[in-house]
Amino acid sequence: MNMVTTLSFFSDFGESFEKTFIREDRYKLFIDGVLLTLKVSLLAVIIGIVIGFLIALCNLSKNTPLRLFGKVYTDIIRGTPSVTQLMIIYFVIFASVDLDKWIIAAIAFGINSGAYVSEIIRAGILSIDKGQGEAGRSLGLNARQTMIHIIIPQAMKNVFPALCNEFIVLIKETAIVGYVGLMDIQKASDFIKSATFEAAMPLLATAVIYFVIIKILTICLGLLEKKLRKADVR
Repeated sequence: MNMVTTLSFFSDFGESFEKTFIREDRYKLFIDGVLLTLKVSLLAVIIGIVIGFLIALCNLSKNTPLRLFGKVYTDIIRGTPSVTQLMIIYFVIFASVDLDKWIIAAIAFGINSGAYVSEIIRAGILSIDKGQGEAGRSLGLNARQTMIHIIIPQAMKNVFPALCNEFIVLIKETAIVGYVGLMDIQKASDFIKSATFEAAMPLLATAVIYFVIIKILTICLGLLEKKLRKADVR
């Protein structure tokens, strides 16, 4: 009986695997989904770092309107769901703009990520000892030059692990791009699930794909962080 059950399990598994990946070349949907997820995430993290850096400077500024703008931006973005932001940006703000869907999605995620990155960078800048700024000014640098050449380089090294974590979180958050009709990993899984009437294999495949991507990125970013730390020791 056990042998029969085992054979039945492998037979069902093989059939489910064939329907999910092999039949009608459905594996290509997952490949396209991975590529889309990576390019949306990469562009979004670049946009997020740029926005986050600018908002962090606004939050640290002595100029009241700039500081107020930074606070309002951060509060609104962090206080509303990312899926709602994505749909507002796609269906309202960029409704009449001729841009590729994935670029609009990347902009939406970049704007969302910018609020979190701004807090990471702000905390990194504040973590630098005030004596570093005083040392810069004693060398004849003005406040802007001190910030650019002394404070920010040290702060970016301190916040690098947190920025890496934000990139990883961003990759997982892109699973909602199906709401605007993009075929990412999750949407490919949903499409295959509807076509095969099987939920287990497509969903397990999605989980494994995300896990592998995140694991590879974690290892690569960890190695990069070690190199940065070694450079500090030298």
